[in-house]
Amino acid sequence: MYHVAVAFDVQADRRDEFIAACHADARDSAVDEPFTQRFELVVDENDPNRFYLDEVYDDAAAFDKHAAGPHFAKFFERIGHIAEGPTWLIRGTRIVDPTAS
Repeated sequence: MYHVAVAFDVQADRRDEFIAACHADARDSAVDEPFTQRFELVVDENDPNRFYLDEVYDDAAAFDKHAAGPHFAKFFERIGHIAEGPTWLIRGTRIVDPTAS
């Protein structure tokens, strides 16, 4: 599994708009992209205007497909004027413990 985590700082009066754009991207990706495994939106516990996207894909190529797709482009069209970011926090492949069940 390939993990991506990014941060965005959002204008205080545009939080609801940003949240709606994230939820739409997550829903649309889940429907159209079987290689998208998880898409979670998290608000920072100390800064209500900082959000994190925690995403999981089958592999790095699957993330590249998502990034080249229409939902990714639409998301950035919707948030480009209301948010700063993304700040990349994580890009990498999960290492699974082969002895764990």
